[in-house]
Amino acid sequence: MRLSLYIARRFLATFALVGGGFFVILWLLDLVDQIRRFPDKGLSDLVGLALLHTPGTAYRILPLLMVMTAIALFLRLARTSELVAIRASGRSALRTLLAPVGAAFAIGVFAVALLNPIVAATTKRYELLTGGPIVSAEASIDGGAGGLWLRQSATDGQWVIRAGGASEDDRVLSNVSFLLFGTNGRPETRLLAAEARLEDGRWIARDVKVWDLASSDNPEATVRHEAELSISSDLTVDQIRESVGSPETISVWDLPAFIARLDAAGFSARRHIVALQGELTLPLLLAAMVLVGAGFTMRHARFGQSGLMVLLALVSGIAIFFVRNFAQVLGESGQIPALLAAWTPPLAALMLSLSLLLHLEDG
Repeated sequence: MRLSLYIARRFLATFALVGGGFFVILWLLDLVDQIRRFPDKGLSDLVGLALLHTPGTAYRILPLLMVMTAIALFLRLARTSELVAIRASGRSALRTLLAPVGAAFAIGVFAVALLNPIVAATTKRYELLTGGPIVSAEASIDGGAGGLWLRQSATDGQWVIRAGGASEDDRVLSNVSFLLFGTNGRPETRLLAAEARLEDGRWIARDVKVWDLASSDNPEATVRHEAELSISSDLTVDQIRESVGSPETISVWDLPAFIARLDAAGFSARRHIVALQGELTLPLLLAAMVLVGAGFTMRHARFGQSGLMVLLALVSGIAIFFVRNFAQVLGESGQIPALLAAWTPPLAALMLSLSLLLHLEDG
């Protein structure tokens, strides 16, 4: 028990060192990028923006930090001959790994439960301050009668758009209401369309009812019908998708309710389902990354080829990381089911790393 606690403490200390070092490096790189993007802002504002943006970047590369932590830990244990002493005491390699794997799993649970909401809040705040998708195409979802709300600029004001539903590709909105606000903030025109299709630089609305709110005291008396109407737009499908609650800006605790509201409003929730399942698999992925790092570096330093083993461990960890991201992209696009996209990479990494350990250590 004491030996397991000792290894777990060493692992947590190494992770704190690796994670802290990379956080500082990422923050400095992000600060340089903020200076380039916003040369007119003051240094204090740029530092704040970098602090808001860096947690999201660090959170996304958490699996890579975990494999580097495992490499650093087992290289140090091998060079100090502590691994030899542990094996001489009768402990197998797999039993020795229970402590660091358990610690990595606990870090994953902590990251999903507590760090994820913090990262979501800082990412949302960063996008609000920098005019990201949440500002350029504001959107919100309200289930039932609320639907989807969008906002876009117009030559003489701005349009507020409400849609009751959308097609699978989010390009065609149904039961759409357009409300034009002038520069004085007052409504000038209202359009009600059966559907509106987003094309290059414009909305094509069909079966449209038009009210002129600015030039008549009784808009209903001057209402007119149009079979088709074109409305200029600076929105894109990607902007709409990113604005409808980007998964990165929603806490994992709020995602299930948000997915339910998306389904109720008639919009695709595939991206959010994949994101939720990906968060749930994070502890398992971190545990697999520890096994990957241990499989290549849990050997005595006298065996040589330490540099090659470290390189193989890093390449394997990076490969798993990119395969996971690629699977999530396939899941978001509907090429494979969401559960398959989220759970297959970590399970495959876990089984492959265990096979490697059994072959090298107990084979």
